[in-house]
Amino acid sequence: MRNPMDNWRKSSYSGPGDGNECVEIANSPSHVGVRDTKAPTRATLIFPAEAFTPFIEALKATR
Repeated sequence: MRNPMDNWRKSSYSGPGDGNECVEIANSPSHVGVRDTKAPTRATLIFPAEAFTPFIEALKATR
């Protein structure tokens, strides 16, 4: 069985060229993973699914 966290996708805001100026996300029914596009083998943030939207909203509020 395939791990749902192996289904990484880049943001549509990843920038020009190969899009290595952003983050990638992967989600499962219970969690959302976030990693750096430029360093995918480094640390990954894992959020409970219900905490991900408040996390994104907090990031937007700090802009």
